[in-house]
Amino acid sequence: MTTTKRLLLCLTLCMVLFLGACAPAAPAPVTEPATDTPAPEASAEAPSDPAPLAVREPTGEPLVVYSAGPGGLAESLANGLTAATGIEVEMFQGTTGAVMGRLEAEMANPLADVVVLASWPSGMDLKERGLLHQYNDAVNADLLFPELNDEYFLFGYSASALGVTYNTLLVDVPGEDWDDYAEALFDGVVSMPDPSESGSALDFIAGYISHHPDNGWDLFEALKNNGIQVAGANRPALDAVVSGSKSVVLAGVDYMAYGDIAKGEPLGIHYPAGGTVINPRPAMIMASSNNLIAAEMFIDYLLSDEAQQMVADVYILPGRSDVPAHPDRPGYAEIPQFDIDWNWMAENQQAINEQFQSIMR
Repeated sequence: MTTTKRLLLCLTLCMVLFLGACAPAAPAPVTEPATDTPAPEASAEAPSDPAPLAVREPTGEPLVVYSAGPGGLAESLANGLTAATGIEVEMFQGTTGAVMGRLEAEMANPLADVVVLASWPSGMDLKERGLLHQYNDAVNADLLFPELNDEYFLFGYSASALGVTYNTLLVDVPGEDWDDYAEALFDGVVSMPDPSESGSALDFIAGYISHHPDNGWDLFEALKNNGIQVAGANRPALDAVVSGSKSVVLAGVDYMAYGDIAKGEPLGIHYPAGGTVINPRPAMIMASSNNLIAAEMFIDYLLSDEAQQMVADVYILPGRSDVPAHPDRPGYAEIPQFDIDWNWMAENQQAINEQFQSIMR
């Protein structure tokens, strides 16, 4: 190779190396900063908060309600819920004892979505066993009398006072206090609902013992010795007084008597000076319910203006403090009450009923 050619080759190589050195470098791949949480896959949907209750939809299945009555009111409330929301209701009605018995029989395969009882301690028992759903967002729950809301498990949507109902054709002046009905004047003419069938009667007995822990059983022993008749639930006990076969019924629910008075029956009602039990009627959602949204909507309905007025119209005390009682009866705050311990009553219900039954045998 000639000297000239060698010089040209060297110049060419130098030009190639120079141009390569001046070319811009290829950009490095961009990486995201490291994080503790892996990025979601592209196909995953972003999570969303649950929709507010107002826009949530129930399952469409009928709501199963077990109710301790009263029958006419229970049906009106069910029909009101259907009219307001479209939710159909399947209802079993019976006494508190019958409802509790059915719940126990179905424990392995529970069917009820909502339970309404006539006994607050019976409801507390369901709560203590972990069988209830807590509904913290119940509409108007803040308007209930404070003692009628048990931590958003039990809602006392209504209440009944347990008084003395007497036939005005047979009794001129009722006894001033409970122990007066153990006197000779009332020998053999007094009746009382059976606490095995009436949850409210059991609550009265438990409340009386709670208020008189030292000598409470003396009253019931004296009533037994004075010929008291204990048979059936509230309605049979009251009917005996309406018919005149008995003169007085003790510890019966007062709303039944007010209803009969409105129909013209010769009845009077008295609340003894020593006090009585005002028995909240709890509505509760079962934790086992597969229809929780509809169940919550039913609780909301029970505490609504419309439903509370239905309660007042049948002489039951509304659970809301801002809804007045029927004008023909005293309101919640006007009735003297025992100083009672609901927790003690709930814990001792069975023993109290057994003791009462042993006295009355």
